[in-house]
Amino acid sequence: MKHTRISGRRLAAALLTLSTVTAVTGTLVTVPAVAAAPATAAGAQATAEANLPVDADVVSVGDTGYLTSRKDEAGTTILEWHKYDDGSVTTVGTGILGYDSNSDLLVTGDGSTFSIRDMKNGGAWRASFNIGAEFPSGSTKLVGVVNENLFVSVSTTEDYHELWQLSKVNGVTKKSKLSSRPKNIDYKVVASHGNKFVVLGSVREPYIPTDRIVYWSATSDVNNGSVVDWGGSSGTAQWDQSSTGALTANWQAWVHAAQEGGLEISAKKLGTTTVTRIPLTGELTRAVVAGIVGDTILYGVPGTAAAEAPSPLYARNLADAGAQPYKVLDNFSSAAHAPDGSLLVRGFGSDGDGLFRITGGVGARPTVTLENPTGRVMAVQFTDAQVPTYVSLEKTGTTVPMEWTLSRGNATADLTLTHVATGKKLTKRLAAPVSGNRFTYVWDGVLDGISAPNGPYTWKVTATPTDGVGGPASVSGTLQVQRQANAHDFDDNGSTDVLARDTAGVLWRDDLFDGPVNGQIKSARRTKLGAGFQAYNAIEAAGNLAGGPAGDFVARDTTGVLWSFLGKGDGTFVNRTRIGAGWGSYNKIAAGSDLTGDGRPDLVAVDTSGALWLHKATGNWAAPYATRIKLASAGFNAYNQITAVGNTAGGAAGDLVARDTAGVLWLFLGKGDGTFAPRIKVGAGWGVFSQLAWAGDLDNDGRGDLIGYGSGGTWAYLGTGSTTTPFTRVATSLYAGEGTKFNAVS
Repeated sequence: MKHTRISGRRLAAALLTLSTVTAVTGTLVTVPAVAAAPATAAGAQATAEANLPVDADVVSVGDTGYLTSRKDEAGTTILEWHKYDDGSVTTVGTGILGYDSNSDLLVTGDGSTFSIRDMKNGGAWRASFNIGAEFPSGSTKLVGVVNENLFVSVSTTEDYHELWQLSKVNGVTKKSKLSSRPKNIDYKVVASHGNKFVVLGSVREPYIPTDRIVYWSATSDVNNGSVVDWGGSSGTAQWDQSSTGALTANWQAWVHAAQEGGLEISAKKLGTTTVTRIPLTGELTRAVVAGIVGDTILYGVPGTAAAEAPSPLYARNLADAGAQPYKVLDNFSSAAHAPDGSLLVRGFGSDGDGLFRITGGVGARPTVTLENPTGRVMAVQFTDAQVPTYVSLEKTGTTVPMEWTLSRGNATADLTLTHVATGKKLTKRLAAPVSGNRFTYVWDGVLDGISAPNGPYTWKVTATPTDGVGGPASVSGTLQVQRQANAHDFDDNGSTDVLARDTAGVLWRDDLFDGPVNGQIKSARRTKLGAGFQAYNAIEAAGNLAGGPAGDFVARDTTGVLWSFLGKGDGTFVNRTRIGAGWGSYNKIAAGSDLTGDGRPDLVAVDTSGALWLHKATGNWAAPYATRIKLASAGFNAYNQITAVGNTAGGAAGDLVARDTAGVLWLFLGKGDGTFAPRIKVGAGWGVFSQLAWAGDLDNDGRGDLIGYGSGGTWAYLGTGSTTTPFTRVATSLYAGEGTKFNAVS
């Protein structure tokens, strides 16, 4: 039949008083329009449109209405029948249980005595049973209800049981024995559809060396009254009394023990051998099958009706072998199949709190509709967070998508992302939900205006309801950022830093972005390192001398003493360390490139006679360079600048470029043993630059790069890996309009 949504006014007119009746007498009390409000969970509010009490769970669904169960203030169970046509609510029992008959037949009882009434005909009495009296020879237990049929487990000898079906035919009790094997142990009817049902059983069978328990399942019809244990499927996976299942015209499914351990859902397409297995791990180890709608199975771990903490209901398409589960509701506590194939679920989601109807066709995602709200406005909560725990930001343009889902969308959400080592923070008020109650943020990898540094981060999002209901809610987590090391990086964010001393002797550090921005090399921030650097006549970025998280630099004073400045990894440096005297014999120094292939940054220098010397790195911060080795006896006075550029041409190790007095630039390929191959001409016109500075790796391609600085402008030269054309020129905003401001760039 067609179900229509009841209007708010109509719901309010059908609110329930807390009248009680005795179910055994068959008395029914229908409650007309009143002004009473339903029970409300702590921390929530109810509106005047509420019809469903907050703590009510759905028990059974028929064509004309549905049965719910809740507790009164004394803790007594109250059963209520909700009619579709007029929205009225009838109290149908107190202190007893209701059972899912999958019909308009109301089945209630106290465990031994059961009543059946027809709610389609005003609650007319249909039958009553005292199962203990029906089977006086053994103890009894109700193990299932299908329409007006009761399924009873009756003990025999030892721990063995028989399965019986009880019904009324023309007012006369009919008992049908459905089991025949003498050593059956347990039964449970886990699902029904119309007159058909699925029963699970277990039996002890002889086996060598000891007997074993065999589990079986069977699908039958209540009108058959036929034996099920021999006609069932032996070898079914293990199940117990907590197992649940579902049966429709096309599918049957239940939860049972998996062969490899743990639990799983097995769903079988009727009429075929197709079985879909859904492992239940982690938080889903206690999951139940809520039902099947069309080709979609719904499952999860039930929470409680009045809960505000989420216990999600998940769905998965059974017809698609590659389908992935997805969340349907943030919380559910109970569910029951309707005769028309839909499913009623008590829970809450983005549409509110109450009773939801889930419908759907074959192959399609089901439709979820809030059919009877409680009127409770939920305190805002986080129901999901999708933030990576690790991200590599090495590739230029990489972004970090983040997503959070709230229990409702009328809230603000504020993000705080903190770099643990430095305490630097990114704070952001997230935009309005992109859909319903889902907030997103895409981080561009920039923190405090520069490329974000390596290391662990913490994130926290705080949601504040805009309607004032409840207080703020927060969720937090961690994120690890990884960027590859850059020998010309002083603050451990993988990006090149360039040092420049101005004419007043002040040393500055420009932190570039970690990769080109719109095809241009751009400076993110300039930081003053200190004054008094006019005391040095050579300043060279030296790479990582001490094995720390970032690069260092060396400077030679006017007396010929060489000093090292070790980087702290945050863009600042410790007090200088004396390396040694006698360095005044060199007129050119180039540091920072690994020339010997040992992973350490070496230094080369040219003396006044034009000889080229290698100072191999030791890895010892206190004495970073070994005794010098002569690489060439003369000839290097022909060059007015030499620069170590890392491995720019794809050779065995770091390379060297040298500019002669005619402005021609020459490339010396490193062999990997500290020596160089014969020079290769790069090109002329390089005399326009007053400084040629090593730039580490500007574009994250693993090759060494170069910066040319001068009064005519500053350009970046990216390594190509080619020996014939080792550089390609790229525009940069670095030192724009400042071509005469600095007298040392490194």
